[in-house]
Amino acid sequence: MAPGSLTGMDITRKIAVVTGAAVGIGRAIAVRLAAAGAEVVVADVDEAGGAETCALIGPAARFVHVDMRDDAAVAELMACRPRILVNNAGGGAVLRPCFPDADLARWSASLDVNLRAPMLTTQLALPGMRAAGGGAVVNVGSTAGLGFEPHVSPEYSAAKAALIRLTATLAPLQASHGVRVNCVVPDWVATPRGLREREALPPAERGPELVPLDAVTDAVVRFVTDESLAGRVLLLDRASEPRFLP
Repeated sequence: MAPGSLTGMDITRKIAVVTGAAVGIGRAIAVRLAAAGAEVVVADVDEAGGAETCALIGPAARFVHVDMRDDAAVAELMACRPRILVNNAGGGAVLRPCFPDADLARWSASLDVNLRAPMLTTQLALPGMRAAGGGAVVNVGSTAGLGFEPHVSPEYSAAKAALIRLTATLAPLQASHGVRVNCVVPDWVATPRGLREREALPPAERGPELVPLDAVTDAVVRFVTDESLAGRVLLLDRASEPRFLP
């Protein structure tokens, strides 16, 4: 979609904070939002990757080094008063050991980055968005947070499940603050890392093709620009067409 053809919220020159934007999904989202006209803040702990993302975007991007588990650093990041916030930073599903074998610090850190940080950034963004006439928050969940099957990382899946539920509970912010909070829930995504990991599996274990990065960035842009959507959860399953939950 060309930058000038977006409908709904005009994001031209609006500040967009994308957390975890140094690589993968976050980088793709940052590049896409910049192409649509936003001024992107690339937030990550990975300085080299963040610099690469900014180089891909050009003058419309700047990098901010931030550990999303550090409340003071997060508050400093959000002082830029974004109109668009994409809570993408997360991960840890593949780290071992996991709960209950992991120690308190390890599993708490996973909850902090995957759930507490999105809650804090959203809370800090609300006053500025409300004063500016509204804004959009997009949370990036995971299919690990859906269903009732066991998961190798209970802390990660629990945090993502909570993030999905949180999104739905914040639908009233559209009426009270002019802020729309929505969530994209992707299955395994075709990032460079994801493609390498799938290729390393035996053919019989690879399953369907991975979710295209464009499908994720399309969903984020739709949530940012479509003013009719609030508190909605969009599932991007690699075995079926995108669909809203429930």
